[in-house]
Amino acid sequence: MSEQRHKNPFFEQYNTVHETVPFGDFNLADVEEAFVEGIKRDDELIEKITNNPEKPTFDNTIIYREEGKEHYYSVLDKVSTAFFNLLSADTNDEMDQLAQKIQPMLTKHANDVTLNPKLFERIKYVHRHHRKLTPEEKVLLDDTYKGLVRSGALLDDKGKERLRQLTEEAGMLSLQFSQNLLKENKAFQLHITDENDLDGLPESAREAAALNAKEQEKEGWVFTLDFPSYNPFMTYSTRRELRRRMYMEKNTVACHGNGEDNREICKRLINLRREMAQLLGYKTYADYVLERRMAENKKNVYRLLDQLIDAYMPTAVKEVEAIEKFARKTEGKDFKIEPWDFAFYSHKLKLKKYNIDAEMLRPYLQLDKVIDGVFGLANRLYGITFKENKDIKVYHPDVKAYEVFDNDGKYLAVFYADFYPRQGKQGGAWMTQYQGQFIDRKGVNVRPHVSVVMNFTKPTDDKPALLTLGEVETFLHEFGHSLHGMFANTRFESMSGTNVRWDFVELPSQFMENYAVEKEFLRTFAFHYETGEPLPDELIDRIVKSRNYNVAYACMRQVSFGLLDMAYYTLKEPFDEDIMEFEKKAWKRAMVTKQTEGTCMTVQFSHIMAGGYSAGYYSYKWAEVLDADAFSVFKRNGIFNRETAQRFRDCILSKGGTEHPMTLYKRFRGGEPTIKALLKRNGIKGTQIEN
Repeated sequence: MSEQRHKNPFFEQYNTVHETVPFGDFNLADVEEAFVEGIKRDDELIEKITNNPEKPTFDNTIIYREEGKEHYYSVLDKVSTAFFNLLSADTNDEMDQLAQKIQPMLTKHANDVTLNPKLFERIKYVHRHHRKLTPEEKVLLDDTYKGLVRSGALLDDKGKERLRQLTEEAGMLSLQFSQNLLKENKAFQLHITDENDLDGLPESAREAAALNAKEQEKEGWVFTLDFPSYNPFMTYSTRRELRRRMYMEKNTVACHGNGEDNREICKRLINLRREMAQLLGYKTYADYVLERRMAENKKNVYRLLDQLIDAYMPTAVKEVEAIEKFARKTEGKDFKIEPWDFAFYSHKLKLKKYNIDAEMLRPYLQLDKVIDGVFGLANRLYGITFKENKDIKVYHPDVKAYEVFDNDGKYLAVFYADFYPRQGKQGGAWMTQYQGQFIDRKGVNVRPHVSVVMNFTKPTDDKPALLTLGEVETFLHEFGHSLHGMFANTRFESMSGTNVRWDFVELPSQFMENYAVEKEFLRTFAFHYETGEPLPDELIDRIVKSRNYNVAYACMRQVSFGLLDMAYYTLKEPFDEDIMEFEKKAWKRAMVTKQTEGTCMTVQFSHIMAGGYSAGYYSYKWAEVLDADAFSVFKRNGIFNRETAQRFRDCILSKGGTEHPMTLYKRFRGGEPTIKALLKRNGIKGTQIEN
């Protein structure tokens, strides 16, 4: 009896719960085959559109393309989503090699579509002659037409060929940048065998390091550059030389002059993007990007960054001076504070001023309870509920999968949560989707499958995962993005959920962070993991009082990153400067502490080199103005007010990119946002800011 031939699951409708990705049922050969077949099928779809003898209409061109991604033609979307999400969350050398092989094929295919003259002519005709459209259809048509123009449709053949070369090279270099960064971050370990070198470290950090060592069959303790390991070490270790070593390893990642050095890659990416923009008729890459952002132009971005510098810099200088003074008082008047000392003495001063410390809170922030608290918050605001479903396949044992039900009990979404660091996982935290929401041709509202990926403190042999308040904020942030995805309720997938203008996408996420220091919220889940005692009120009061500790310094740090990003992408001439020297000059206006020789942020700045935030890092501060302004409405009406939450859902979270974000925001707020709510929240006084 012959063996049954293995079927490639990407070629058929998934036979799984809610048609979720069948993790474990496919291999890399399936993935490669699906990419080849997916590109072929997508080419067939484009040919059907371009060879249609009928006059181009919105329905036989725009709708046909949008809806054609369903079922038979959906292979490329399915395999791309599954593979590239795994490449960030659970990769290995074989997957990295396949990505290097696949990336040029995908870039070529994307260019074949966007630079197809017959397709553009049909879409241009529809753009000028079309039936009466709904507001959502108008946005789709406008975005489709302008998207092709911005992708080179109006270029001559020579220009199109050059754009192909530029985009193909940029795609490969972005991938190489990320792979280098992951390898470099995972390459270093601080292996400690002398217990005296753990001095100052809290029990949680020691236990986590011991677990790392045990997993690698090593004696002692292993510290890594992953945030849950690195951050406590820099905050608590009394071993200054070891702090220096950790700091230098972290801040010289990807600039060691080896095969994973990202400096030349960064230079090339900056120049490729500048040349692309200029080829398309823009002065700079920032001009190209900002045309399709809320900010609209460089002037408005710099206006915000300048406002923040004017408002926060005086306080930031005082914050740093206070830490330096405290360090000298502790160590002697000749003591010179270095960057690897900053977190250590900043923490000591905070402890002295507010008697609050992350480790004091950790026993009350058990991950399982935090999950209950965050889900409970969503229930209280929006009436939705979460139920773990172990029949939904996951890509790693650490991952949990939930069904989400709306306030009327109907199925709303699938929610994946991936909490802990591991060898094949990028650092940081992010939200992504395995399926976007849309309404199919039969009128069925296809619900989304969203995922949040984080790098939290792991459980140990004798303790559950206990978080810091900062990790709770990170969870809330990514969960806010996931709500944006889960509440999506638009007709077209390309406009649903987080498919909004880039400087609007952080509003739902940063909005949720506000709850982290709200007493009423903390009381719902913050109980001691051993005794069950609630987080004491006086400890909550100290959290609230310390909320703005070093807030101006933190603001200037974000602004400095925004300045660096804009400096690279507002260049009009080819860039060939030393990356490290350029970096120092670019963010000097917002720098409150000195930069150590030999360190470099650019080479590990994934957001602006490989993560979609090129000429867009200001978005975090832009959205912070929005989130403070929006949360002020909840503060006035009650932070759990269902009516206000429903309006936020209806006006913003469910609308995706179907209307201009300022239109959506004003519909919720009743007017445009101002910076006043942010200044008030941060306790920044005595500064007059124009609105």
